[in-house]
Amino acid sequence: MGPMCVGLGPDLDRRDRVYSRDRILESERQRPMGNEREERAERWQCWMRAAQKGDAEAYQRLLTELLPYVRGVVRGRVRDDAAVEDVAQDVLLRIHTARHTYHPERPLLPWVRTIARNASIDHSRRWARERGRQGEMEPDALPAPERLAEGPISRGLVRALDRLPESQREAVTLLKLEGLSVKEAALRAGVSPGALKLRAHRGYNALRDLLGRERS
Repeated sequence: MGPMCVGLGPDLDRRDRVYSRDRILESERQRPMGNEREERAERWQCWMRAAQKGDAEAYQRLLTELLPYVRGVVRGRVRDDAAVEDVAQDVLLRIHTARHTYHPERPLLPWVRTIARNASIDHSRRWARERGRQGEMEPDALPAPERLAEGPISRGLVRALDRLPESQREAVTLLKLEGLSVKEAALRAGVSPGALKLRAHRGYNALRDLLGRERS
């Protein structure tokens, strides 16, 4: 049996909702500290039930409050801090896509944690596959910076670079065209060295495929 979610739903006046922001704060002040997690879980479950009935405001509040929680779950499984936010956003997207599969009478958080765990596992598998392919086209497999502007592949390389996603193109450009170190390039891009290297490796793999098509 789920919590009593009195006052939720699109057909009720917003002023009458039990879980308005003011009442949430008042409720949390009155509850013992030990019950805060319980109250939070109950509140989120109520919001999800309301969202399934079409309450857009309850759904937005749910996603807003869930994000820090999801980040915490993901951070326990994903070692790369730069990837945590990407995986957390993926979790919210999966929640959005699968929200109709949630059974309102069941606790919400185990359902959310399962989605977060699966997203984290998928990320780790993708990371392992990318790591396994790194040797196929490491930075040294591309022409040195001083040679990128010359030779028969220059036009094809320019076309291929233009077709890369912006983040990958930036990583390849900083490392290969400008000849920066990973640390310097990461600082310029505003990301961690690990995230910069991941972008670069994806860019190198994409360039290899694109240049291969140019030559075929």
